[in-house]
Amino acid sequence: MSGLHLFSRTSRFVTRSVFSNSIFHKETTHFLVKRMASGGFRIETDSFGDLQVPSEKYYGANTARSLMNFKIGGPAEKMPIEVIHAFAILKKAAATVNQNFGLPGNIAKAIQQAADEVNSGSLDSHFPLVIWQTGSGTQSNMNVNEVIANRAIELLGGKLGSKDPVHPNDHVNKSQSSNDTYPTAMHIAVARSVNDTLLPGIKTLLAALEEKAAEFKDIVKIGRTHTQDATPLTLGQEFSGYIQQLKNGIARIEGCLPRIYELAAGGTAVGTGLNTRIGFAEGVADQVAKETGLPFVTAPNKFEALAAHDALVEISGALNTLACSLMKIANDIRFLASGPRCGLGELTLPENEPGSSIMPGKVNPTQCEAITMVCAQVMGNHVAVSVGGCNGHFELNVFKPMMVSNVLRSSRLIGDSCVSFTENCVRGITANKDRIDSLLHESLMLVTALNPHIGYDAAAKIAKTAHKNGKTLKETAIELKLLTAEQFDEWVQPEDMLGPK
Repeated sequence: MSGLHLFSRTSRFVTRSVFSNSIFHKETTHFLVKRMASGGFRIETDSFGDLQVPSEKYYGANTARSLMNFKIGGPAEKMPIEVIHAFAILKKAAATVNQNFGLPGNIAKAIQQAADEVNSGSLDSHFPLVIWQTGSGTQSNMNVNEVIANRAIELLGGKLGSKDPVHPNDHVNKSQSSNDTYPTAMHIAVARSVNDTLLPGIKTLLAALEEKAAEFKDIVKIGRTHTQDATPLTLGQEFSGYIQQLKNGIARIEGCLPRIYELAAGGTAVGTGLNTRIGFAEGVADQVAKETGLPFVTAPNKFEALAAHDALVEISGALNTLACSLMKIANDIRFLASGPRCGLGELTLPENEPGSSIMPGKVNPTQCEAITMVCAQVMGNHVAVSVGGCNGHFELNVFKPMMVSNVLRSSRLIGDSCVSFTENCVRGITANKDRIDSLLHESLMLVTALNPHIGYDAAAKIAKTAHKNGKTLKETAIELKLLTAEQFDEWVQPEDMLGPK
């Protein structure tokens, strides 16, 4: 395909794109036309022919063709950069191992240096592709291959786009297929996100809740079941439930990691390992483990590693469960803090910003609202991941980019929101002891303490009569002649109702 022919095709694309809803693609197209007119392009080739590529970009024809074919979503839908950085770790590892199988040392070294630059983030602008492409992630694998190859060529003094002395397929992608590299990058990216963002965020919130539980351990309050009055507990006991939820959530996430640490590299096209050498898969896993400091191993069955992504569905499920836990915790805290004068008002939350554009002085539980919105998004992400996990047809799952992007988003959102919730809400929570004590002693469910002494039916009669007549339990019990004032004071003591006798 000649450059003139390509320009003609691109011009027709420009005309169509004027009516596109995507500002990103209109701007990108106008930029392409301008650069073509000024000659700021080079020719790159793939198996379909020649394409013009912006001269300042390291990517090649496969990437350019993907930009033409998948105009979906714009920059907000770009492939997660965590996946790109994970790919760089993999490509560096493969180049290191491939030196044992004939890859020239100078080429391996250049690939390694280029991969390090990609992993550092300094070349992020050379990865424009979106999530919504081939379900194997082939275009993003080639995007990485092309960028690393061209940067390596530059390092070795060659000409960009020449594929000499470094070829994106023959050298950067040596002993690899998109079908095994993309799931490998998926696992590397998710493992790093979980260890670097998710778990630290949850543990930050856990520590803050533990501090609050200790601070509130002696504050006796009324419990609530079905949103109705129940028997007493301490505010510290209430918070201890939140603590256990997070501990269980951490355990679930950590329990998933052994399967995330299994890498598909070495399976190539369908899991057989065609075009690799014995020891390549193990060597790559070892190199990735050294590079990341995480215990990666080669997957024991490459057919499963390519065709099914149950490990991602599993960890997404753990994230979904964690979202349910966080939703409950945040809702409890905001409802206990409802008010300030007409709600429960047992807790006071930090006042971070004005809450209304029309109601002066209003302050809202915004951190609770933010983290519960995150939880809703994570639950939706898990539905998408579950659908993606079902779609492993024969030897290949073809929902890979969607699955990993949703898992990474859930991990990042939960980790970040836990830190925000901790710093801007939980650490500043205070207990309104007067309000807590008032509600405690107004509750009719303190009558439960009388069950062992006068029986359920008599105790129920006291509670119902007191509620009907608007009187206290003590007043009603005495009026009904079911017990004396002394007996009531002896038997109904909230601080003695906090555990087994």
